[in-house]
Amino acid sequence: MLSFLPATMRGCIHCILLGLNTLVVFSLLVPISILKLIIPIDAWRTFCAMLLKHLASGWVAVNAFNNRLINNTNWDVQGLDSLKSKDWYLVISNHQSWTDILVLQTIFSRRIPFLKFFLKKELIWVPVMGIAWWALDFPFMKRYSKAFLKKNPHLEGKDLETTQKACEKFKKMPVSIVNYVEGTRFTKEKHERQNSPFKHLLKPKAGGIAFVMAAMGGQLHSLVNVTIAYPYGDKSFWDYLCGRIAKITVRVEALPISEEIQGDYFKDELFRTRFQKWVNDLWVEKDALLDDLLAQEGKGLEAADTDEVPAAAAG
Repeated sequence: MLSFLPATMRGCIHCILLGLNTLVVFSLLVPISILKLIIPIDAWRTFCAMLLKHLASGWVAVNAFNNRLINNTNWDVQGLDSLKSKDWYLVISNHQSWTDILVLQTIFSRRIPFLKFFLKKELIWVPVMGIAWWALDFPFMKRYSKAFLKKNPHLEGKDLETTQKACEKFKKMPVSIVNYVEGTRFTKEKHERQNSPFKHLLKPKAGGIAFVMAAMGGQLHSLVNVTIAYPYGDKSFWDYLCGRIAKITVRVEALPISEEIQGDYFKDELFRTRFQKWVNDLWVEKDALLDDLLAQEGKGLEAADTDEVPAAAAG
């Protein structure tokens, strides 16, 4: 409705609405979080967790509505039909921008459990946010560095054990865990520094997925493989707010977590090699899919008259 406004003005309005939505939700979330913390009754904490889940889902829904209100982004999403709101998922995706987080939240809203990330245990002490993450049942992990374990070998495996205990709650509570396999956002500089063999991706880090799967102790039922493409180039968070991202293309593939990819990644060298090959093969397919999606849009632009290119693409 407001897509006729200049891009910068749309971005400012969008930013204000995002801030107001966040302020309202957090003003409700924090007191509920504190009540959940200080009253150690299981039934009460379950009730609070339900309220907090609905608050978080509402925050995502309002953000998505605001984007539709302000911008005219064309969403091309395929592969959501088989997903369920009461199942356990590990979601993996390529990572190019902060926009990716909003994209995942938008397409999966109320289709699968609210998206969560593994967080370092120390982050629980972050003012306000730490309480919010705890209240929303974000899983906190304990990781020891290789240097620390070398000096304290008796603690080997304790980090995984601690994280597994923190994930016990998910045995009865469906959850979606997000893991960005590249470990960081894609940039040309990082791509060149890594000497990545992929055209559109950084090298995958299999250890992150393996740690999540081991920590969840077989609770995850499916792996949701997400490929995000921004055909017209713009992809930054500010571009998203301003409506300069004319099109967002997403392909979703649900894969079973079979016995073949379950094992002791950290102690079984043969399994680790097999698992790394499996992750690398996924990345080869994802890179080819990105190449195909971007090439299709490129051909469409070449064939189209300049005036037919979406206004948001021109910024």
